[in-house]
Amino acid sequence: MIKITNLTNFKRPGWCPEKSFSQVAKKVLLGENKRTEIISLALVDKGEMRKLNKKFRKKDKATDVLSFNIDEKDYLGEIIICPEVAIENARKYGVPEKEEMMKIFVHGILHLCGYEHEKGKKQAEIMESKEKFYLIGQKHA
Repeated sequence: MIKITNLTNFKRPGWCPEKSFSQVAKKVLLGENKRTEIISLALVDKGEMRKLNKKFRKKDKATDVLSFNIDEKDYLGEIIICPEVAIENARKYGVPEKEEMMKIFVHGILHLCGYEHEKGKKQAEIMESKEKFYLIGQKHA
């Protein structure tokens, strides 16, 4: 189950509905053999994301996604996404906004599952490969 909290003024009808997040989460969790049922997703604005990134990663800029493991039964963790940065990235990479949002959501789930792309090229390649695998069929869902 996905619990979504939108702490922004960001609203676009039909853009990344809860059903899409749930479908993607189930696919990734099943593929990663995780029995966890709950992931929390919070949408925040650029200012809040910058504060969180500075506090937890010592990087003074807004980022697209942060993940935090939570040590509770049946609760994998929390993913925080900044839709503003996701949209900027979508435009930069020339992909649909929804596709970029799902990509960073999968990225966040993979972090919660223990993958870490910043620990070397091989780990980054593994994570990128898994992102592509889990996003197959999601571009138009």
